[in-house]
Amino acid sequence: MTDPGSLVERTRRRKHFWSYARILAAPLLLWGLVLVALRVPLQTWLDGEKGYDEAVLREWLDEARGYRGTLREMIEDYLTRARHYVQRIHSRPHPAEKAEDREVLQLRANLAIRHEEIYEQLRTLGSPPTKRDAGQLPLFPIIYQLQVRFHLQGTPLADLSAVPLGADGLPLDAPITWDSGLPSDASQYQVLEHALLPPYATIYVRYQLHAYNKRQRNEEAYHQRLRQLSALAIAGTVLSLTWMVIVQRRQRERERRQAETERQLLEQRLATQAAERQALELKSQMWASIGIMAGSYAHNIKNLLVRPNDLLRRCLEADSLPSDQALMLSEIQQTLSTVTERLQQILHTVRRDPNRAETVLLDLNAVVNELEQTWKGLAREKWKLELVREVQMEGPLWISGDVSHLQQAIENLLFNARDATFEMRNHLRDRIRQAADLDAQGRRQALIAAAAWRGRVVLRTFRCDQEIVLEVCDNGVGMTEEVRRRCTETHFSTKRDNAIYEGHSTGMGLGLSFVVAILEHHKARLEIDSEPLHGTTFRIRFPAADNQASEGRRASDPSPQGVYVPGPSGESSA
Repeated sequence: MTDPGSLVERTRRRKHFWSYARILAAPLLLWGLVLVALRVPLQTWLDGEKGYDEAVLREWLDEARGYRGTLREMIEDYLTRARHYVQRIHSRPHPAEKAEDREVLQLRANLAIRHEEIYEQLRTLGSPPTKRDAGQLPLFPIIYQLQVRFHLQGTPLADLSAVPLGADGLPLDAPITWDSGLPSDASQYQVLEHALLPPYATIYVRYQLHAYNKRQRNEEAYHQRLRQLSALAIAGTVLSLTWMVIVQRRQRERERRQAETERQLLEQRLATQAAERQALELKSQMWASIGIMAGSYAHNIKNLLVRPNDLLRRCLEADSLPSDQALMLSEIQQTLSTVTERLQQILHTVRRDPNRAETVLLDLNAVVNELEQTWKGLAREKWKLELVREVQMEGPLWISGDVSHLQQAIENLLFNARDATFEMRNHLRDRIRQAADLDAQGRRQALIAAAAWRGRVVLRTFRCDQEIVLEVCDNGVGMTEEVRRRCTETHFSTKRDNAIYEGHSTGMGLGLSFVVAILEHHKARLEIDSEPLHGTTFRIRFPAADNQASEGRRASDPSPQGVYVPGPSGESSA
C-alpha cells in the first residue's frame, strides 16, 4: 500500500521539477535560436580556410572544360545516349533481332566512346597530380583520385543499371575512376564529395591541398576555436543557471505573497459570509415582523367585515327591495366576499414559513383573469387608468406555484404600475406649468388635458419555448438606468421623499424585493425594461408545467388535488 507521506513527497518534487523546467525553458529556447541563427557563421569560423578551399575545388570541377565541354555536360550526354540505347533494345521483339540491329551496335559503340571520353576528362583534370598552373587551379593541390558515381536507383533512369556496356559486361551506371597511382595515407589526403548532376551523378575527389605541417596548424586552430566556443557556451550556461536561481527565488517569494494574499482573501470572505448570514437573519426577522403586522391588520379587517356582510345578507333576504337596488347590494356582497377570501389567504400565508410555499398546479391565465376582474373597476373609476388583459392563447398556461404568494407578487407589480401613471400625470402637469410659450388660456386647456390623461396597464401572458411569460406593462414615468438596476434592493425606494405618496403606506422599499423573493421560490426570474418617460415592462418567466397538467387532466377527478381551479366570480379553491 502506498505511503501517503511518500506520495506527497513525490508530488512536491514533481512540482519543483516542473517549476525549474518552466524557468529553464526560456534560456534553452534562446540558446537554440542563437545556435540556429549562427550555425553557418560558426561552422565557417571553426573550419577556417577549409570552406574556402572546398568552394574553389567545386568551382574548378564545374567550370573546367575539355574539348567536348565540361564534365557535367559530358555526363548529361552520356546518360541521354544510354537512355536511347535502352529504349532501342526494349523495342526489338526478339533477341536475335536485337543482336543484329546495327543501330543498337552503333549506340553501344557511341556509349563506349562517351564512357572513355569521361575517363579522359578525369585524367586531364588529375594529370599532372600536382597542379602548378595558376590558370587552372591556384591552390596547388595534389590529386590522388577522381571518381564519378552514378545514382540511378529511384530515378527515371533506373533501368540503365540492368543493361551491360561492352564486352566486359560492366553496367551502364558503373563508376568511372581515374587514379594517379601516387602513394597516399589517410592522414594526408582529404575527400570532397560534389554533386555534378544531382541526383544522377556525384564526383569524389581525393586530394591534398596543403602541406602536412599546415594541416596540423589548421587542426590546432580548429581545436582552439572549438575550446573558445565551448567556454562561451559554459559561460552562457552558468549565466542561465544563475538567472534560474534568481527567478526561482523570486517565484518562491511571489508564491509566499500569493499565499498570504489568499489567506487574507479567505478571511475577508469568511467575514463577508458572516455579515451576509447576519443580514439574512435580520431580513428574516424583518419579514417575520412584517408578517405578524400584516396578519394582525388582516385579522382586524376580517372581523370588521363580519357585520357588513350580515347586514347585506338580511337586506337581500327582504322582499321589498327594488330589483336595481338588490343587484347593487349583490355586487357589494360579492366584493366583500372576495375581500374576505383574500384576507383569509393573507392570514394563511403569514402564519406559515415563507420558505415552505404550498405549491399547486395553476393556470396563469386564470390567475391574471381573476386579478383583472378584481381591480378593473377600481382602476377605471379611482385610479383613472385602463387595466387591460392580453392573452396570446385562450387555453391554459400551466405553471407550478403558490396562489396566494403569486397573487401578492402580481398585485405589487400592478400597484407599482399604478404609481408610475400617477407620477406621469404629475410630470405632465409640471411641464405645462413650467412651459413659457403658453398663455393663460392655453395653459388652462393644457392642464385640463393633462388631468384627463389616463394611464394604461396591460397584463399580458404568452408562451415562449419552454417558459410561460407574464408581462405587466405601463405607460408611466419610467425609470433611469440606476433606478432600474437598484429597484429590487431591499429598502430602496424613490417614493419615500415624493409628495404624491405623503400620508400613504408606501415608500418602504419592500414591494419589488418581496416580488423577487417570491419568484425565487417559484424558480422564476424577473426582467425589467424601462426608459424615462417611456413606461416600464416587468417580465416574469416561469418554467412551464405542461407535463404535470397532463397528469392532472388524466385523473378521474375533474379538479384533482394539487390543481388550482378558480371559482365563480373570481372565487377560487385549491
